[in-house]
Amino acid sequence: MHQTEIKVRGYHLDLYGHVNNARYLEFLEEARWGALEAHGDLDWFMQRQLALVVSRIDIRYKRPATMGDVLVVDTRLDRLDERAGVIAQRIVRQDNGKLVAEAEVTFAVIHPDTPGALPLEGELAERLAVLSGAAA
Repeated sequence: MHQTEIKVRGYHLDLYGHVNNARYLEFLEEARWGALEAHGDLDWFMQRQLALVVSRIDIRYKRPATMGDVLVVDTRLDRLDERAGVIAQRIVRQDNGKLVAEAEVTFAVIHPDTPGALPLEGELAERLAVLSGAAA
């Protein structure tokens, strides 16, 4: 699992002083990039022109986050299927550990010279699998 800390800033907030729901998508994406950089060998993917593309996000908002809160985003690979994978993410408040939001992000891997999603097998699957249990 990889952990990313994000401090809530004023520009993250809506008119009610809570983090705008669209900002959570950015927080989740930042954390996925961090996990790939830290554990997923981003250079390997880039050298092979492989892109991880999101096809679905199921996000459940549990409680608001407000100005000054420090959020911790836990990111881990939940599973790999034949041509898609699912990354599980949880956002908790650092000060009390309370769950703010959780999401399942479905992704595929594509290459510009190949139509459709690539099979998640062999070295590609191995490179992604390190996201399932990598220490932060």
